[in-house]
Amino acid sequence: MTNTFSVWLLAARLRTLPLACSSILLGSGLAASRGAFDGGIMALSLLTAILLQILSNLANDYGDAVSGADNGERIGPQRAVVSGLITRHQMCVAMGLTALAAVVSGLALLISVFGDAWLHILAFVLLGGAAIVAAITYTVGKTPYGYRGFGDISVFLFFGLLGVLGSYYLFTQTLEWDLLLPATACGLLATAVLNINNVRDIETDAASGKITLAVRLGRNRAIAYHWALLGAALLATIVFLLLQPLDLWPWIFLPALKPLTDAARTLRLSQDGEVLTGALKKTAISAFLYSLLLSLGLALS
Repeated sequence: MTNTFSVWLLAARLRTLPLACSSILLGSGLAASRGAFDGGIMALSLLTAILLQILSNLANDYGDAVSGADNGERIGPQRAVVSGLITRHQMCVAMGLTALAAVVSGLALLISVFGDAWLHILAFVLLGGAAIVAAITYTVGKTPYGYRGFGDISVFLFFGLLGVLGSYYLFTQTLEWDLLLPATACGLLATAVLNINNVRDIETDAASGKITLAVRLGRNRAIAYHWALLGAALLATIVFLLLQPLDLWPWIFLPALKPLTDAARTLRLSQDGEVLTGALKKTAISAFLYSLLLSLGLALS
């Protein structure tokens, strides 16, 4: 493979992008269920979320190469910098351009929603800036927080609470307390995706000094933690739906539970890297499906 467009697709990790869209889709479905939806807002929100996820992926590729977390022992897809397909300088340039594109997309979104309401725009600019900093410093810098066991908290916040509540606010410019429940569920499922990745890499991460939460917990407790994430996400969703007017449409998310639990059982039963990579993919797709179906059900209710 040469340093062409296909290499950059590899570095962008397209398979991660659906999960990055989950919180936006769920926030959009919640807004639609309450009579406030705008296709343009959703499109710009999705574009901004995708650019931020690509930025995080590029930074992760760069940071893991610099730190030595990516090496010959690593399980999973090939990484661009450590394999020599992309130089460190090229990756830094790509990170800068992607960050700039995310800023432009985000500002276009905010201006289209808030017009000249600068206090609202400023608040979201600060949140967007925090998202960019979090995407980069996850694995880049002298003390990347992803190497200190704080990645789970960041994923929960940005892929759950901030993603769902922030996108909902863009449609409605209001918030209700019960929205914390689906936002929590979305964040917990995204965290479960990260956890299954970290359990798969627990030995190589520990050897390279990448101290994820899974490394801190150890394999058995990390697996118990994984089941707790799934159970809490389901409980939060059920409580939220029971608080809503009786309607069956939102319950169409239930079929997504089976592949999630199947992957969790695989995590418990296997330590084979390739098998766990398959379980990781299943978890990511199922978490996205969970949010997508819930969003559609809410929009139809």
